[in-house]
Amino acid sequence: MQIMNMGNYAHGNQPIQHMIYMYNYSGQPWKTQYWLRETMNRMYNAHADGYCGDEDNGQTSAWYIFTAMGFYPVCPGSNQYVLGAPYFKKMTMHLENGKDVVITAPENSDENRYVQKLTVNGAEHKVNYVNHADLLQGARMDYVMGPKANENRGNTAEAAPYSFSKEYKAAPQKGKKKSKK
Repeated sequence: MQIMNMGNYAHGNQPIQHMIYMYNYSGQPWKTQYWLRETMNRMYNAHADGYCGDEDNGQTSAWYIFTAMGFYPVCPGSNQYVLGAPYFKKMTMHLENGKDVVITAPENSDENRYVQKLTVNGAEHKVNYVNHADLLQGARMDYVMGPKANENRGNTAEAAPYSFSKEYKAAPQKGKKKSKK
């Protein structure tokens, strides 16, 4: 990773590949968008050494495909995919149920790597995840991309994807009394 100037992020070590998506949990999805593009550009290419790390069970390829679509299953036990930014201007997934998921980002480029706005099925989508069930019904995800980070999108606690810590904080803790107000 020193050669690629990626600090301590070792993309070839599969258990760490979800880490870039964690910025979505802290209300900074633009950092996810930046580092995903950097990782895809630096770590994958069509040369002899253009595939980083060890491809044990297809994880590194799966990371690339999901990330190119613009989302990733950070917490596979949940029904959510955490958003990044698509790598292509248009992509269509044909689902086995006959439905399609169409992802468009016409302004997408190496420079325009930041999500300015996202609509899903015509409605503005302000959260940093998309639900599996919604994709299965067929979906259209339209991205407006730009060269500068949109620090006003996805920056609230409500926009964060599922985390067990949210459930834990909401549950009454044993041995603690609720304050009366």
